[in-house]
Amino acid sequence: MKNILNVLCVFISISVFSQTKSVKKIAVKNGAKNTVKKGNATAKPNPDLVVINEDLPVLIPKKKGDQFGYVNQNGKFIIQPEYHIAVFFYEDCNLLNSPNEKVRKFGKAEYATVEKDMISYRVDKTGKRVYRFKDSDLGKCRFEEYKQQLFQAYVLNGFYGIIEKSKFVNAADYRQYQLYPQYEYLYIMEGDDVANPMVVASHNDRFGVIDVNNKIIIPFEYSNIKRNFSWKLGKMFEVTKDGKNYYYIDANNKTY
Repeated sequence: MKNILNVLCVFISISVFSQTKSVKKIAVKNGAKNTVKKGNATAKPNPDLVVINEDLPVLIPKKKGDQFGYVNQNGKFIIQPEYHIAVFFYEDCNLLNSPNEKVRKFGKAEYATVEKDMISYRVDKTGKRVYRFKDSDLGKCRFEEYKQQLFQAYVLNGFYGIIEKSKFVNAADYRQYQLYPQYEYLYIMEGDDVANPMVVASHNDRFGVIDVNNKIIIPFEYSNIKRNFSWKLGKMFEVTKDGKNYYYIDANNKTY
């Protein structure tokens, strides 16, 4: 009887010890798993994508030599210059509406289109090529409703001015002009704010930018300013002083 009791005591001790050890193992395992998950959920921001001017893109196309790359708002190259063409990070409606659902995500504004060796790619903000264009992937753009411009250039006696189309009736009445003709050339840039567009103007054979109230935004010191989508896409102007080397400036005439 005494031997039986001793055996039972040993068996009970072994069982309790085994259960305690097992519980400790499970607790450690679960704790480690939760820690890993928490760590993975925290995304670190890219310190190179600094924002000094909230109106501007965080990455700006810039040419070095014969190649384009991207600089941040401090002017530091984040994507090295190796492309023949580099445009602003912006939506690509052909990819957004692609018949291939897997590539539609590359049409988002977090990617930019570049070209190298006659091949077009979409790159992310680290410079990684995430997609190579294929004709079969391109869908049809669904254009938004066109914003009718309020103002247009008007030529009188060889000089350019600005009129508001809906109100202009009599060219002989100077009061009907938003800006009476006085420039060698005017071009109203396309933008989202039709009530306050940026206007590329020429005076004394030099180009600058004004608003419709004749306030000078960019001084008349450039040999040319491109009339493209740089203002609409990036709130910037593509300018040159020598007629060959173009670069971007913002509305404060800061160079990038």
